[in-house]
Amino acid sequence: MKDKILVTYAIPKEGLSELEKYFELIYPKKEFFSDSDLIKLIPDCSALLSIFNRDISAEIINAGRKLKIISNYGVGFNNINTEAVNNNNIILCNTPDAVCEPTAELCLALMLSLSRQVSNCHFQLKTNPDFEWGVMKNLGNSLRGKTLGIIGLGKIGKSIAEKASVFGMKIIYHNRKPITDKKYEHYTFVEKDKLLEESDIVSLNCPLTPETHHLLSEKEFRKMKTSSLLINTARGSVIDEQALVRALKDKLISGAGLDVFENEPFIHSDLLKANNVVLVPHIGTSTIETRIEMGLEASENIISYLIKGIEKNRVN
Repeated sequence: MKDKILVTYAIPKEGLSELEKYFELIYPKKEFFSDSDLIKLIPDCSALLSIFNRDISAEIINAGRKLKIISNYGVGFNNINTEAVNNNNIILCNTPDAVCEPTAELCLALMLSLSRQVSNCHFQLKTNPDFEWGVMKNLGNSLRGKTLGIIGLGKIGKSIAEKASVFGMKIIYHNRKPITDKKYEHYTFVEKDKLLEESDIVSLNCPLTPETHHLLSEKEFRKMKTSSLLINTARGSVIDEQALVRALKDKLISGAGLDVFENEPFIHSDLLKANNVVLVPHIGTSTIETRIEMGLEASENIISYLIKGIEKNRVN
């Protein structure tokens, strides 16, 4: 009899093809299983394939009497009750590789849209018949020669840095400690305050942890250049959203490009009204190719552990 794998969300089945060779999959008939469904189904399952936008509570985890591994479809895992995972000796994995390139692409798209007034001009052309064209109107800024400060130079941050370098940007970064790999020695490690003071664009690419919750608040916005732009493709709560709204109103910074929000799917009304903000609905990894690759990576975590006894992408 095959072990059972509980898939919490209707992700593309092309990404689960390998998993189906080895296990019996319990897959939702609709978009996702409810919490009560999960609690009912999980006791007979050896693995849980969860998804980044739906919480997995301690009650669900504690019901998994046979549960050995949770493979989270996404790089972030703040949706998982890690205390319950650890208390039950379950390993927790994520999908860090598949998400890198699409998230980096979106980060550059937000930078370009803000810097070159793409979204604002698009909106004005479609809604304002009196919108003025002209050689010295609707001026933006070039990326070439600007300083990009990356907070969190992990896999996604490195991909962003490589792409931004092609545009002729100078890269500085802040991590808990400098990167020693010589491949990245042309990127300059600086303390967070120095990064905020020197960057023309600040990109947030760190995970959401107790230490990074509200990493940027009023004190940090006051350190940034008034001409600077902020890009967040990490997690909404890395920014104090109320402080960001005030910073934009008070012109402490010039604009923001946001893929994530503190209370998703709610978006602060002032952000919706601001013409110096570009907003997208958490689409950092939203390409069909990526969704399939994430499924394959999440599946490989489970196959590797349950079949081969090898841990891959463990985060706890």
